Amino acid sequence: MENIVLSAAQATPVFLDRAATINKACDLMATAAGKGAKLIVFPEAFVPCYPDWVWVIPPNQNKLLADLYGRLVDQSMTIPGPDTEKLCRAARLANIHVVIGVNERNTDASGSSLYNSILYISNEGTLLGKHRKLVPTAAERMIWAQGDGSTLEVYDTPFGRLGGLICWENYMPLARYAMYAQGTQIYIAATWDSGEPWLSTLRHIAKEGRVFVIGCCSPVTLNDIPDLFEHKKLYPAKKDEWINVGDSAIVDPDGKFIAGPLNCKEDIIYAEINLHYSTDSRWKLDVAGHYSRPDVFQLTINRQPHYQMRETIPVLGTKAIPQLSLPQEHLK
Repeated sequence: MENIVLSAAQATPVFLDRAATINKACDLMATAAGKGAKLIVFPEAFVPCYPDWVWVIPPNQNKLLADLYGRLVDQSMTIPGPDTEKLCRAARLANIHVVIGVNERNTDASGSSLYNSILYISNEGTLLGKHRKLVPTAAERMIWAQGDGSTLEVYDTPFGRLGGLICWENYMPLARYAMYAQGTQIYIAATWDSGEPWLSTLRHIAKEGRVFVIGCCSPVTLNDIPDLFEHKKLYPAKKDEWINVGDSAIVDPDGKFIAGPLNCKEDIIYAEINLHYSTDSRWKLDVAGHYSRPDVFQLTINRQPHYQMRETIPVLGTKAIPQLSLPQEHLK
């Protein structure tokens, strides 16, 4: 296997501005590709931003929370859609694989609920798939719905098998094992977390799964939130102080940092790797192979998508009762 360059964009989104944030992502793809990167990873919920206000606004402040939620829904992505096409086009032009965190509307139903998702895009501009976060953490449940097992996928690329989880999903042992058991070699950990013990978690995953781990987070200061947003005054920090310091990093299969952690700045980090290291290191520990003991332990994944509504067409005599029309993939 030849050496390849991986990258992580520790970038700040343009707050609640989908178009501007996507433009920024497209520019960063081109920059990373120009440095020889075959893959670029973006933070959790990068488009149009991570809704950090849920951690500072009291839950009884309904008007303030509702206004921000409405703005977030308005600026979130429809997948597939024009915004997805723009990201895919940029990936194709840069000839780079992309993993990017987004807020996704539930357009298969009400269109007013959101998922915390990551998109996988090939260097040919193809949307390989997406993963929806299984369990929003604590106050995040005021924003995001729960994903299901249908998106726990791993993707083949010319440089290895690519998979991952979002933020504190990485504390779910069975979710991690689902990634290992599907042969993940490059493991994505898009996140809003930083500091210890998060950095130790990245190192543990790398060592446990014998995988290369890319942890990627947005660095954000109070000054990155426009003054027009009322909740800004609830932060104790001054305008140039950090709400999140970032701490993006790339870790090798022995749990050693090979890029980062990057702290308190925007930048792209790079690491040159060889996947032989992942395979070779599993001779002692392969948690989804000779170390797994399937005679004792087995993991079952429910791959069934949980649709909000299904269509059936009951027949009375020879006349069908009209029903709502749904896309073909729902007719199961």
